[in-house]
Amino acid sequence: MMSRYTIILAAGQGTRMKSKLAKVLHPVCGRPMVDHVLTQVEQINPDKVVTIVGHGAGEVEAVLGKRTEYVLQAEQKGSGDAVLRGEPVLGDLDGMTLVVSGDTPLLTAKTFEQLFEYHKEKGAKATVLTAVADDPTGYGRIIRNDLGVVEKIVEQKDASKEEAAINEINTGVYCFDNKTLFAALHEVGNDNAQGEYYLTDVIGILKQKGEIVSAFKMKDFEESMGVNTRGALANATRVMQRRINAEHMANGVTLIDPTTTRIDVGVKIGADTTIEAGVLLKGQTEIGEDCYVGSHSELRDAKIGADVTITSSTIEKSVMHAHSNIGPMSHLRPNSEIGEYVHIGNFCEVKNAQIGAYTKVGHLTYVGDATLGQHINVGCGVVFVNYDGLDKHHTDVGDWAFVGSNANIVAPVKVADHAFIAAGSTITADVDFHDVAIARARQVNKPNYWDKLPHEPEN
Repeated sequence: MMSRYTIILAAGQGTRMKSKLAKVLHPVCGRPMVDHVLTQVEQINPDKVVTIVGHGAGEVEAVLGKRTEYVLQAEQKGSGDAVLRGEPVLGDLDGMTLVVSGDTPLLTAKTFEQLFEYHKEKGAKATVLTAVADDPTGYGRIIRNDLGVVEKIVEQKDASKEEAAINEINTGVYCFDNKTLFAALHEVGNDNAQGEYYLTDVIGILKQKGEIVSAFKMKDFEESMGVNTRGALANATRVMQRRINAEHMANGVTLIDPTTTRIDVGVKIGADTTIEAGVLLKGQTEIGEDCYVGSHSELRDAKIGADVTITSSTIEKSVMHAHSNIGPMSHLRPNSEIGEYVHIGNFCEVKNAQIGAYTKVGHLTYVGDATLGQHINVGCGVVFVNYDGLDKHHTDVGDWAFVGSNANIVAPVKVADHAFIAAGSTITADVDFHDVAIARARQVNKPNYWDKLPHEPEN
């Protein structure tokens, strides 16, 4: 089998993005664009992958890690110069080379595979991946002769009026005979409007030498979408989101309104789970079967078991085990673990805490830096006071304990199994097994106090 290589172009700054972040690192559905590209490239099992980096090189390498080799294009002098930087790694190898831009996050491994196969079938030295665009503005145009054979590619800035009217565009993806590619790159000049070395000029050079140049026209223009502006980034995100949502629905997930449901790539959702409108599922979130996620909930890196109900709540880097529920308007902050059959009611916040099975935290309560056992009842307005102004402290509450409404539990403190805390108490010391703790001022009623107050004369 002929060897396959890939060059990913990721050196550009992307000035039209008007961003400090390297263009290829802007995320689409939770993953940087260049990561999307590399993920699809990996699925065709190339023998080598080389990423050309420049602006934000360190950040790009931090994102992609050891999945690819890197070559630096210190000065951005065009796509031809960028590819030429890869010559020390690939130049003397036999095989086919895929060249793809790091700002084309919608391209798929299936299309790359089809491009390779078409290139081999035609016996070409270069094959251009093309598409038909309703509005070709900004793209290089594919110039064919009367027989439909590709003659050259003309960049938007250098196109004549007639050439600019052509709607078959260059997607910026190519397949080359590897050694032929690098030989031709040494002949590319920079006599153009931008003074840059265009990779597209290789096509004309090969044509002049009588080499076979072919063009594979893909069916879906949306897949070829390159991202050079914030508007294009939004469009690419919309297309990717539609794909992601369609896949989840095909796998048995109900999305009440897919147009307003935002799900990052890589999120896992079990069958027969229902997601209402306006839900955001981000990062490495995993949701089990038979769950219900209510409108305007946001989950980020959350692990959700089966048969869990989430009502208009936020969950960050936390776990909810099977049959538990939360909300509305509650918040699990990082490192919280909610046990089976636990109820977290409305307007509650849990942070760095573990709550045991069957425990109920009904409403208007803060549980921070605490371990709660099983079958506990936590009343309304309870505060686990975990911060003394310098350090965080931990609270332990045992199984079957009862915490009355409006109690303050000042950490560090331990409340034993089957202990009781009276409503309105401020607890600063441990509470032993079967004890009841009452820590509040005794009520005093002043008789006839009304008569001592000044009053307006009654009508």
